[in-house]
Amino acid sequence: MGSYTVMWIDTHCHLDAPELGADHALALDLRQRAATLGVGLCVIPAVQRANFDTVRQLAHRTGDAYALGIHPLCVPQATEADLEALDAALGAHSDDPRLVAVGEIGLDFFVPALCTPGMRERQAFFYRAQLRLARTHALPVIVHVRRSADQLLKHLRELPTDGGIAHAFNGSEQQAQAFLELGFKLGFGGAVTFEPARQLRRLAAGLPLSALVLETDAPDIPPQWLYATAAERAAGQAQGLNSPAELPRIGEVVAGLRSMATDALMQATTANALTALPRLAALLATP
Repeated sequence: MGSYTVMWIDTHCHLDAPELGADHALALDLRQRAATLGVGLCVIPAVQRANFDTVRQLAHRTGDAYALGIHPLCVPQATEADLEALDAALGAHSDDPRLVAVGEIGLDFFVPALCTPGMRERQAFFYRAQLRLARTHALPVIVHVRRSADQLLKHLRELPTDGGIAHAFNGSEQQAQAFLELGFKLGFGGAVTFEPARQLRRLAAGLPLSALVLETDAPDIPPQWLYATAAERAAGQAQGLNSPAELPRIGEVVAGLRSMATDALMQATTANALTALPRLAALLATP
């Protein structure tokens, strides 16, 4: 893999999200704060055709990486022309070292509107089409897994890719092992910081160290210290804004669960991220 700089890598961060400012000023401020805390690299995944250029330009502006794909939540509005545009964008930017994956793609069987038979079929069509594009362009994938692990795995076995990351993994130990056997790493973020998340914390503690990468999914999935309950929000308490700056503290929690030094976890998750998304290596290379 060569020589590279060890740092915190946020493998999933939506810096282009509207909550972080339409002009990206807030996103840039938060990204700079994260950098001062040791977050050296973020991966910014697209969610729809409309933000393909946005995430690419933002990644170049911040010195980060990006992925291009159509999120399952955006499938109801997506068209086959969007898949053609994705294919064209992946080809046009194939030499861009900051393009590291096809993503965020996947299946979502949590949102009721996406769970009708017709919508499940539509999600599968877009997911499989994007797996084929990942194979064509020799890129790993970043997959959205929400109550859909078994179906995601079924399609991956039929259309295997160059591995990737199962984002915000929250499945069973058996499902975790199945992703690992297909060459995937598992993304852990803010959800693991909640003490009631016992199964997820058991996985973070007990899976092989080589399985883990860290993420924030900012501005979504805030860690426990930023979370405000519905009752607290009703009483006027604001929800804290999740950002890549929270990644080192999330890393501390995971290191604590594994009874290991935080620096050792940072070193391991850096190596794991480079294995999952090999193009990151060029961005971290040292002379």
